[in-house]
Amino acid sequence: MIEDNEGEFFEDEEISRFEHQRILVDQGQAAVRIDRFLTDRLAHATRNRVQNAIDEGSVQINGEPTKANYKIKPGDVITVMMEEPKRDFEVLPEEISLDILYEDDSLLIVNKEAGMVVHPAHGNWSGTLVNALAHHFKQLPELPGNSGRPGLVHRIDKDTSGVLVIAKSEKAMTHLARQFFDHSIERTYVALVWGEPKEDQGTIDAHIGRSAKNRKIMDVFPDGSQGKNAVTHWKVLRRLRYVSLVQCNLETGRTHQIRAHMKHIGHPLFNDAVYGGDIIRKGTQFAKYKAFIKNCFELLPRQALHAQSLGFIHPVTKEPLHFESPLPSDMAEVLYKWENYVTYTD
Repeated sequence: MIEDNEGEFFEDEEISRFEHQRILVDQGQAAVRIDRFLTDRLAHATRNRVQNAIDEGSVQINGEPTKANYKIKPGDVITVMMEEPKRDFEVLPEEISLDILYEDDSLLIVNKEAGMVVHPAHGNWSGTLVNALAHHFKQLPELPGNSGRPGLVHRIDKDTSGVLVIAKSEKAMTHLARQFFDHSIERTYVALVWGEPKEDQGTIDAHIGRSAKNRKIMDVFPDGSQGKNAVTHWKVLRRLRYVSLVQCNLETGRTHQIRAHMKHIGHPLFNDAVYGGDIIRKGTQFAKYKAFIKNCFELLPRQALHAQSLGFIHPVTKEPLHFESPLPSDMAEVLYKWENYVTYTD
């Protein structure tokens, strides 16, 4: 099982829900905890995996999310929802060019462009990074429980650009997965956010979990009552009065972690439509300013987030490796426009 950005080593990704199991509790069923019931009932389900699924809102009782200590009753309808529909599919090789930063017998470092989906899923069964990898390589390893995602030990969202590592052997995959799990991977992101943080740097230590109102987005639970622990270290690289360029280093890697955390502290990512960054959050309502923002949004039609660097220990040589990707042209151009705008209006 690939870790979910720490647990599944999988980052920013659009979330959908599809029914995989529906169980009507028998009239003679004794009252037992839902996690125990599903562990006994579902094939290949461990207690830990069931409890994680419940914590993530993937298990519902009579149409509502439940807790692991809920005791089922006769007549309850248990629904198990997953992020992908039931589907048996073959990853088809597609001749898609890749920006390869490094390659050896064990691993591949790719600079993913914004707009490319990492792996096939509902609505994107082709044109993904995995389809491209299937064309370039005959056989890549897969982590248990993640068929259809050969070579992947982590991912970034479709509209996030930057560095990804691909495992080319079972040994490399196991070794890299362990580094992600141990939080020893160095991951640096660069984001353009609305506003100017009061401090020059800080740490956001607040649980992240799926929103009960909208399962496609993540909410922050600073009291730790829901979700999973998430830690983001950030520092301001450049202050531009209305926006700031911020560096984010992930200690954990929850789904939409940077996007949700930065919104939580009042600085959503520039043009992040999911987390409220696609409207004017700082500045005036004058026509010229509105036109300037509109032009920036058109130049950067996505959240302003870039996976800038990745550092880890090579799975075979044990040498420390570090890879960087320059700021993509769309973010660089918008940053340049902001620098000029602030200088001009000073």
